[in-house]
Amino acid sequence: MRSIDALDAASGVRLAGILDAEPTGAGFRLRRLPEWTRRQLLDPALAFVSSMPSGARLEMTTDSTVIEVDALLTMLQVGDQVLRPAAFDLVVDGEVVARTSFLQGRILRMDPVTQAVSVDRGPAVTIRFDGLSAGAKHVELWLAQGASFELRDLRVEDAALVGPPPPARGPRWVHYGSSISHCIEADRPTGTWPAVAARLAEADLMSLGLAGQCQLDQWVARTIRDLDVDLISLKLGINVINGDTMRERTFLSAVQGFLDTVRDGHPAVPLVVITPVICPVAEDHPGPTVQGPDGKVFVRDRPPELSLGALSLGRIRRLLADVVSRRQQEGDDELHLVDGLSLFGPGDIADLPDGLHPNSAGYQRMGERFHALAFGHGGPFHLAA
Repeated sequence: MRSIDALDAASGVRLAGILDAEPTGAGFRLRRLPEWTRRQLLDPALAFVSSMPSGARLEMTTDSTVIEVDALLTMLQVGDQVLRPAAFDLVVDGEVVARTSFLQGRILRMDPVTQAVSVDRGPAVTIRFDGLSAGAKHVELWLAQGASFELRDLRVEDAALVGPPPPARGPRWVHYGSSISHCIEADRPTGTWPAVAARLAEADLMSLGLAGQCQLDQWVARTIRDLDVDLISLKLGINVINGDTMRERTFLSAVQGFLDTVRDGHPAVPLVVITPVICPVAEDHPGPTVQGPDGKVFVRDRPPELSLGALSLGRIRRLLADVVSRRQQEGDDELHLVDGLSLFGPGDIADLPDGLHPNSAGYQRMGERFHALAFGHGGPFHLAA
């Protein structure tokens, strides 16, 4: 087998959905935020989730019948929860042809009460797919969305040809959101709802779904501003409730500032604001949300004197609708609103096992619904697609 330097542009390999490769000494940690953000990500949780490559894939054209990737995976286990395996999908000429998963690697074990973290240092793994069809083909290795990924080596057969993948057939789409866009709970990387929608639309996805970290940070807004994209979507609100991080006054300012920054770089690109999907305990009750011993999410009560300006999901939906309406009236004809309840609402609660995150079936349905609403005839992304 012959090693390919995936970080060398001359190799032909494309790191799709990746904006930074951070040297580790043994390899490169792939990140979905650009290199300059490393100095600003003081929260270790945000640094970690940005290195979990949701929506990302290694792409190339090759006639090799074997693909091997060495990687160190870092996974998070909270309390006594079952550790989720890191799953990888191999897509050849647009079709998922193989899948594999791993539980080996570095395990971060977090106490849900104290937030203390211990580390089990496991080995790197080899992700191997063989028996592939002969002849040149477009190969995409979709990376596990639930594990940090440190690339150690990429190999093909000794005599195999490797070249760049074919140009994307559809529009370049960047999506920003929370854990419900990161989709750690999906059982496969092509099963995150942005991936489902992107594959149906043949869109070139850049996913900035950052579990627990969708806080309207300006470094994300500047990242989106500077990307070369045709479509933008922002799914906002739930993490503000989860952490009780903003009141109405600061939330409105943060939303307006985020939109202003994005529009500085993309004044006329179709931009969809998606309101939160259903979370029954927070619909009419402010956060923060907490996970109980049974794995279910509940909200903390607060004294009445601390409720002024506090946000519920219902209130956030109304505020976002008002922001979008006012900006439309001011002339932003390419700004659109999608009601999150139309993607995952009261009729879908059976697929909301912890009361907050959809399961794999729920994410699949969300992706299909977003594709129909946004990319379908009359949708805000239809003409670009």
